[in-house]
Amino acid sequence: MSKTVVIIGGGIIGVCTAYYLKKAGHHVTIIDKSNRPEGASYVNAGYITPSHFISLAAPGIITKGIKWMFDASSPFYVKPRLDSDFLKWSWAFKKAATAKKVEQAIPVIKDINLLSRHLYETLKASNDFDFHYQRKGLLMCYKTDRAGEAEWRIGKRGIEEGLGVKHLSQEDVNLMEPLANLDIKGAVYYDSDAHMTPNSFMLEMTKYLKAIGVTFFNDETVKDIVFSNGVITKVITNKQELTADEVVLAAGTWSPLLTKKLGLKIPIQAGKGYSINTENVTNITIPAILCEAKVAVTPMDGFTRFAGTMEIGGINNTINPLRVAAIANASASYYKGLIISNEDKAKANVGLRPCSPDGLPYIGKSSKCKNLTVATGHAMMGWSLGPATGLLVSEIISDKKPSLNLQPFHPDRVF
Repeated sequence: MSKTVVIIGGGIIGVCTAYYLKKAGHHVTIIDKSNRPEGASYVNAGYITPSHFISLAAPGIITKGIKWMFDASSPFYVKPRLDSDFLKWSWAFKKAATAKKVEQAIPVIKDINLLSRHLYETLKASNDFDFHYQRKGLLMCYKTDRAGEAEWRIGKRGIEEGLGVKHLSQEDVNLMEPLANLDIKGAVYYDSDAHMTPNSFMLEMTKYLKAIGVTFFNDETVKDIVFSNGVITKVITNKQELTADEVVLAAGTWSPLLTKKLGLKIPIQAGKGYSINTENVTNITIPAILCEAKVAVTPMDGFTRFAGTMEIGGINNTINPLRVAAIANASASYYKGLIISNEDKAKANVGLRPCSPDGLPYIGKSSKCKNLTVATGHAMMGWSLGPATGLLVSEIISDKKPSLNLQPFHPDRVF
């Protein structure tokens, strides 16, 4: 049965959801607060990452976070503040950061990433789009034996999950990247991963959706949601009122501001990430994560992107030049001769990633609202999980059996 669906949020989750809903025969409208290509969906590292099966809430991360709290250039920074939502999220994060919970999440994170990779490849093969997509794997590059041993422990766990993983020497890496001048001890290589240029996909998908009849209301902010007897009856923006059979909340970091109106509390904190692009020749051909620095490096279509940091500090787009410099300096220490100019650094961007306490996104319907489907909280995997999330939401709204078990992603789960 065809339904009228309003999607709040026009990022990677929103557009992928619109695609699968439209393919399923529904009438779809997207409301987005911006009219420009900006935010986390445009400035991320562009990874499709089955390799990232360890959740953010991993044992030891709190200890590291406390240590890094006093370093303005650290890769993971939590700004302490007396805010009830932040304090509740922090407590839930602490409870989630156990070996048992991380272990339970591994197959869940891996499977949704593999589904999403398959869907990206299906989109690419459809000939409806012309976007950059390459599956060259991912190098986890390390400079110290300690970091290498830690990465290889994760790599061996990946092998147990059926992923293709190899432990490479410096010489092995140089054979794969002969011109990149990597100054490392070695790397753990995952053949499972792919990478993209986010801008090209977002522009292609948006153009395609408009062509097949998806309505876009850009530069509109949702001001209120009218809710009665467990059903959303109106979505009110700064410009109009909309009615729909179903509403999808894909507003990323801003989602909790809207769910509170429904009495639904989904803990999310904004995780700010930075990225720097350079069009200088880098000779980098394979995506890499620089382990000790926690910097992601992606060869994109016409440029190379260096991305990093996770800064939990509320909703703001302030750019800290110390963090930009830290990403550039770290990158130059791994790639000998790499030049990231002052001009490149001055053009650095930030995006806010919606982080759940346990590292799993929220996908599904809450018992609090019959016609709302939540699709947010993807943290650093938003890009990777866009198509899988969109398909799952479409299956929920179309009353079809979901492609994956949705219980781990339930919006009502208790932390």
